[in-house]
Amino acid sequence: MGRRTVRGAVVAAVLCAVVGAGAGPGAGSEAVAAPDPYTYDFAEGARAVEGAATTTDAVGLEPGGTYRSTLPVNGRLYFRLALDATSNAYVSATAVPRQGATVASSDGVKVSVQDADARSCSYDSTRFGPSRSPHPVAALASRVTDGETTACRQAGTYYVVVDRVDVAGSSSDDWDLELTYVSEPGLVNKGATVAPESPESWDSASPDPLTGDAVRREGGAGFATAAPVGNGVWGDDITPGQTLFYRVPVDWGQQLYAVAELGSSSGGSSGGGRSVSSALVMSLYNPARGYVDDEGLFYDGRQTSAALDPLPPVAYANRYGSGDRVSGMRFAGSYYLVVHLGEQMTERFGAGPYGLTLRVQVTGTAQDAPGYLGRSVPRDTFTVTDQDREAAAGWTGVAGADGSVAAASGKSGGSGGGDAAMRVVAVSGIGTGSVLVLGLGLWTVVARRRAGRA
Repeated sequence: MGRRTVRGAVVAAVLCAVVGAGAGPGAGSEAVAAPDPYTYDFAEGARAVEGAATTTDAVGLEPGGTYRSTLPVNGRLYFRLALDATSNAYVSATAVPRQGATVASSDGVKVSVQDADARSCSYDSTRFGPSRSPHPVAALASRVTDGETTACRQAGTYYVVVDRVDVAGSSSDDWDLELTYVSEPGLVNKGATVAPESPESWDSASPDPLTGDAVRREGGAGFATAAPVGNGVWGDDITPGQTLFYRVPVDWGQQLYAVAELGSSSGGSSGGGRSVSSALVMSLYNPARGYVDDEGLFYDGRQTSAALDPLPPVAYANRYGSGDRVSGMRFAGSYYLVVHLGEQMTERFGAGPYGLTLRVQVTGTAQDAPGYLGRSVPRDTFTVTDQDREAAAGWTGVAGADGSVAAASGKSGGSGGGDAAMRVVAVSGIGTGSVLVLGLGLWTVVARRRAGRA
């Protein structure tokens, strides 16, 4: 009595292993950490590069590449491009202030492309805006070969210039930086060079917002991990200071409509004068991560919503239009809805989380792509694939070697916490099964040895 046999030890070990495998790291309530609202998911495999202080030392960027760098205080960084005479180059710079950063509404990031003689091909800047809450913002610059002017059409060396916009000198910390370089092939035959600028040339009436129960879809924490959404009502939670990313496939000839609704706080209407003027901002970026439009909403504790103004159908000729809302809708592909909840919400209404509802509609019949000379780099950047449509409709799966997707589940999808949870379950299940097999094997060996001795 009181003696611990080998059999008992094996059983105990198996039970402990099974319980441990099933629980997983941090399974106890005290071990579960709240998500950091300032987390930004950089693209997996992004290459670390150091921006140069002069063009002489500029590092070369490759088409299809994603890079990670640091944007210093009052800093200007240079990167180098080697361009041919036919393709269009798009470089996006995403500035990510770190936790605790202080920003003003006029702060932001500026990016431009220049030729070897310092002539500007294009430039763009994006600011944090009236929310004065630090969050990822992206700006896009390009070199195109089919524009109205002859500047920047030649093959040769060009430079990407990234500037930190800090007019008030309010921020004293370095920012993280993500760069992407997308190459678009030229056209076999040059198409129309007049964009449908007036709403009379396209349907500018917003459809009735969708109703019904929201399907849970957890937003990603970066462009690279944006959760796919399509036609439907999608629900999520958002905390002050957090930025959520969603991607919507929009094909040639189709229009995108989006409404963001912030749920009421537990106290309902403030009644005491508490409010946040720009509590939530929903921004739209195109497949090259170029800014298209945004919309903010006022919050006083009661539910409220904000809708993007009607956008033109996706068309190649939109690039010749004026204004981001027209020229930004120049590609088919995944458009990004980026939703940020201001830090000030914590002080006025509490730490949340707050209920977020997205009502997304893509209308119109998909049209044929323009006659490109080749493929974009990365491939399918300006294409809506069957996999994109399946993911946006609520399917999740595993991509095969040929790019195919095996549908695994229905409406529980998203590239956020849902998929992560499934991976944990899968790993835990495999681990538990392995432990059980190992334990039974040891038990069998011990029993046989005893029988032999007997």
